[in-house]
Order: sequence, then structure tokens, then C-alpha cells
Amino acid sequence: MQLTEIRIAGFGGQGVILSAIILGKAASIFQGAFATMTQNFGPEARGGACSAQLMLSDSPILYPYVTRPDIMVILSHEAYVRFGSEVKDGGILIIEQDLVRVSDLKKNLQVYSVPATRIAEELGKRMVLNSVMVGFFTAVTHLLEPEAVRKAVADSVPKNFRDVNLQAFERGFEYGLTALTTNASPSDAVLQPQYSPE
Repeated sequence: MQLTEIRIAGFGGQGVILSAIILGKAASIFQGAFATMTQNFGPEARGGACSAQLMLSDSPILYPYVTRPDIMVILSHEAYVRFGSEVKDGGILIIEQDLVRVSDLKKNLQVYSVPATRIAEELGKRMVLNSVMVGFFTAVTHLLEPEAVRKAVADSVPKNFRDVNLQAFERGFEYGLTALTTNASPSDAVLQPQYSPE
């Protein structure tokens, strides 16, 4: 893979940092590529602003900080307001369908939405929404090998939550494949989210 800049953003408690760890581990340990990650938290812990910057590449990474994300994953509306405009022209924007209201989009973005929280709740564990999102990310970006990400999920979560996280990954992955097959091409896949104010 060529050097790819990724930012994942949301609020504390959504598994933002763990999502980045899983994707980075998939690339660097289970796919033989290179990855770096940096993270930011707001002054609050749980519930505060949170983001992770991830760099993936087939070759060594010389600068670990994201400057213009090729892929932006947004899990909360606050994160969209704060970071949404940073995604590069022609980049990919992935949003949590029920928590983010998109506006002022660049014309040539590829936008994909997934109700990750709702799917996680259907599995009985809202906390696995990040694994749903990781699965969806894997399907729509084609950046990482699905089996490498599955192994990274299994290796990154507590043993007693491994099965539900793997189920969450599969649900997100299947949702992503469906999103791709119901559109003519990834560039046409602009899926407007439904937004319900909290």
C-alpha cells in the first residue's frame, strides 16, 4: 500500500484509540507493512473529544503525524465539526450514521455511513461499535487484508469479549460489502446519514 494518512475521531468511550491500534496492528504485524499512531484526548476522559492519527505504508514511515487525511473516520458530530474539513480532496469520509450530520461536503469525497452503534446494540454490547466500524472500514477501503484485521481484533481485545468483537467486525464488514454492491462504484457511494439530535 502507498503511504495512507488516517484520522479516527469521536468521543472518549467509543473505542477510537483501540480502533487505530487494531488497524495499525493489522498492517504492521499481520500484513507485514508499517504503521505509526499518535493520539489526542480532550481535558475530559470519557465523553471528551478524542482522536487518533494513523499512518500506514509498505515502506518505513519517516514522519508520524497526519497532515491531510486520505481517510477520515468520524464517530460523533462534534468530531465532524472539528475535523471533517481536514480530509483531502478525493479522500474517503466514513461516518457513524446515527450520530453525525454531514454538511458542507467537498464535491469529490467518497462518503460512507454505517449505523455502528445500532449494530453493536443489536449484539448486546454497545462498546463493540468500534469493531463494527473497523469491519466497515476494512470492507469499503480495501486498504487492509480482512484476515489480517480479524487477527488484529482477536489479538487486541480481552479474551472474554473476543467473540462478540469478532461478531461485530463481521457485521460491519458485511454492511460495508453491501454498501459497495448497492452502488455503481465507490466514488458514487454517497450515503446520507439519518441524524437524531441527542
